[in-house]
Amino acid sequence: IVDRFRFSASFRVLLNSIMLAKSVSRYFASGRRIMSDHRPGVGVSGMLRPRVQLSGFSSSSSGQDAPGPLSVPEKHGMDLLRDPSFNKGMATTLKERQSLGIHGLLPPNFISQDAQVERCMKHLSAKPTDLEKYIYLCSLQDRNERLFFRLLKDHLEELMPIIYTPTVGLACQKYGLLFRRPRGLFITIHDKGHIYDILKNWPVKNVKAVCFTDGERILGLGDQGCQGMGIPVGKMALYTGCAAINPQYCLPVTLDVGTNNQELLSDPMYIGLRHKRVTGEAYDEFIDEFISACKARYGSSVLMHFEDFGNHHAFRLLSKYLNNTCCFNDDIQGTASVALAGILGSLRITKNKISDHTFVFLGAGEANLGIAELICLKMEKEGIPKEEAYKKIFMLDSRGLIVTSRPNLTEHKLHFAKDMPACTSLEEVIKNVKPTALIGAAAQPKTFTKEIVEEMARNNERPIIFALSNPTSKAECSAEEAYKWSNNKAVFASGSPFPRYEQDGVVFEPGQGNNAYIFPAVALGVMCCGSINIPDELFLQAARRSLIWYLRKISQWAECTLDCPTSRRQV
Repeated sequence: IVDRFRFSASFRVLLNSIMLAKSVSRYFASGRRIMSDHRPGVGVSGMLRPRVQLSGFSSSSSGQDAPGPLSVPEKHGMDLLRDPSFNKGMATTLKERQSLGIHGLLPPNFISQDAQVERCMKHLSAKPTDLEKYIYLCSLQDRNERLFFRLLKDHLEELMPIIYTPTVGLACQKYGLLFRRPRGLFITIHDKGHIYDILKNWPVKNVKAVCFTDGERILGLGDQGCQGMGIPVGKMALYTGCAAINPQYCLPVTLDVGTNNQELLSDPMYIGLRHKRVTGEAYDEFIDEFISACKARYGSSVLMHFEDFGNHHAFRLLSKYLNNTCCFNDDIQGTASVALAGILGSLRITKNKISDHTFVFLGAGEANLGIAELICLKMEKEGIPKEEAYKKIFMLDSRGLIVTSRPNLTEHKLHFAKDMPACTSLEEVIKNVKPTALIGAAAQPKTFTKEIVEEMARNNERPIIFALSNPTSKAECSAEEAYKWSNNKAVFASGSPFPRYEQDGVVFEPGQGNNAYIFPAVALGVMCCGSINIPDELFLQAARRSLIWYLRKISQWAECTLDCPTSRRQV
């Protein structure tokens, strides 16, 4: 029996992700003071439960009738073929074509889903640019959803850079020009007072996860306004591709409050509101109404996934809703978890403890502040007082090293302020502090210069260098530069993928600190247990558990932080 979404081997995909999901569920069940809302239908089996059962709706390549009764879906005839959720294309069997009123509407041959996947890959290989591949995949998802997710499942390593970073960044910049068919909900500041009614327009009632953005800080590209929708859509696709969560349970949303990007406001193809961003009390009321409406519509345990909010909103909103809403901010917590997993993996190479390291961060935004706080939490778990852990972390923002003499520091930056003279040069800080690890997430390309990398290599036998800014064009340095300038001593990871590097017959596989290692499995675990809040400690647990499982799989690889020959879906 094949249901609405269940494709071959989907349970294998689910079980590959369940290791981390089980640890998430185990965390919530371990007696901590966390409320739980166990509603009927929520569980591992619920993740793959369809809205409409399609018993016998099989993918036979021969066109022979599948055994068992055939339940006719809600749609019929041409309407069914135009619905990407039901359309199987030429994999539809003869009995299905006759029963569903589509006999004669398709060519007479029968082509299996396996063959269709092969055909799709041939189409993709013929596309000259990654953006054209992105457009092709979007069109495939718009006409045949189950084939799209089968293709993504079978070729996740190849397609993730297309549907997610780095290609999705360019797609967001050109979203108005590329826009063909709406996917997700667009809710504007002018819809205040009516947001619940707009949610009712979404055809699925049992949504389990909402990924939403206001488009103010899309990757390292800045304010993309309404065109930031490409990010929630890509994230929701990875919920399914990496954790086999039913796509019907996933809702991408853009909250359009305007944009301060003058280039977009002047662009006739721009698809969003044409005014400056609304801020202040009106903005807060808008966000509050949206979250309240989602909880009223979908239940108190609906997962609210904050994505790409501006720094001045991200920490404040997360703090506001963390204890009363099932929510997380992937830029803060997801990035922190996967970066910490990479650092823990690096310890296998440096052969010491995390508390033995000194960290310098370039950039003091959501990603780096989240990583730094989680590192301190990890040190605290190892018995290091938190104040001592803060002393091991040095941060530079756009004004240089964060020092106590600087006025008007935010609360999050104040923790890492040092009683030192002000300094604006990263190279000078490296020479004075002599860190063992250098982490960049400032979206300032080529800031890890040859001199800086060489200084790191002089001070350390195995320097840890993470260039985490996305997309690739914003990376602080490339994998090749990090390896070459450090005489192949660097333990390197990046936010977007870099090709492997070979020198003197030695091949270096650059690690990728991609949030997709963490957020799909965290979402799956949270959905399974029905929790209505997500504490920070869970992401520490996620980093530790994902690393333990991963290292078991690649124990024969001596130098690996995050990315070796095993699939992201398995992690």
